[in-house]
Amino acid sequence: MFFRAGFLLFGSLLISTSLCAQHFALSRLFYPNATLRADYMPESNMGNNQRYGLSRTSFNAIIPLRSEVDVSFSLRKKFDLRARHFLMLANVSQLKPTENGIITPDNGYKTASVGVLMLQASLRDRLWIYGGGLGVTESNETFFTPQPFFWGGAARMRILGLHTQIAYGTAIIYSQKFRLIPVFGINKRLGKDWRVSALLPFRVDVNRRFNEWFNIDMIGAFDGYSAGFQQVMNTEKMFRRSNYQHVKLSIAANAHLFTVFNVSLEAGLGTFRQLRTFNSAHENLVTQKPNIAPFIGASVRYITSKAKMSSQFTKKLGLGENGINW
Repeated sequence: MFFRAGFLLFGSLLISTSLCAQHFALSRLFYPNATLRADYMPESNMGNNQRYGLSRTSFNAIIPLRSEVDVSFSLRKKFDLRARHFLMLANVSQLKPTENGIITPDNGYKTASVGVLMLQASLRDRLWIYGGGLGVTESNETFFTPQPFFWGGAARMRILGLHTQIAYGTAIIYSQKFRLIPVFGINKRLGKDWRVSALLPFRVDVNRRFNEWFNIDMIGAFDGYSAGFQQVMNTEKMFRRSNYQHVKLSIAANAHLFTVFNVSLEAGLGTFRQLRTFNSAHENLVTQKPNIAPFIGASVRYITSKAKMSSQFTKKLGLGENGINW
């Protein structure tokens, strides 16, 4: 994805999301892992003799912080066993939009964000996922026009048998304005080698496993970025904001190599594209719609050695077949 704004459950799709083309699985929340990724979308026509393209490089990390288990009694003397798992999500990205072959603004944008997720399971309240994070996107030519964003949310997860989970909840996102978004997620295994995962309205993923080290994903995802920059005129510098979004349809091939690496190659199309420019009063100055364009992406994810307890726990819940490889 270009702007991981990214299942896991809210972080990878709302921060900036996906965490990448590689198949997402809740089991990855229990293992420290880091991903390097590069994407490229060539320029396509958007009218008025203008062409628009986009490239992005990013570093993403998932860092489990701690896990805890406690026992409690309510006033009605009801017993409850509660487990919590905390993790941090971090992202640093470099975006380079181009117009007619020129990077606009000069040297593009940088995005940095951090978030925290908590998975809480108890006998009484079942399984809940809470999350929140913040970040900023800024042009490289100046640090006087930052575009902050943050996200938060909560979702209830229900485990329907060994190989099916659903989640439903609400996310709140701020990027130029507040948005309250209902979310629905599903993770279901279909037969031995097929799995469908989705976090609507952000992403749908159909995964086909061929063996222990190779699988493919068929992906549909909503993506984009929002950033501030300065427009230099003859007599003044004016503050502007740029908002870009698209829907991408792609296929990714994923290989698990040398125990700790996942390598992914992705190719597809970006469609329903829209680029809008706003002034400092949040008034829309111009809306442009670039044509459909192909894109390619590649990523390498490093995953630490498996923890025996986490691997058994996630496998029994159906969250990941054979740990993080599926």
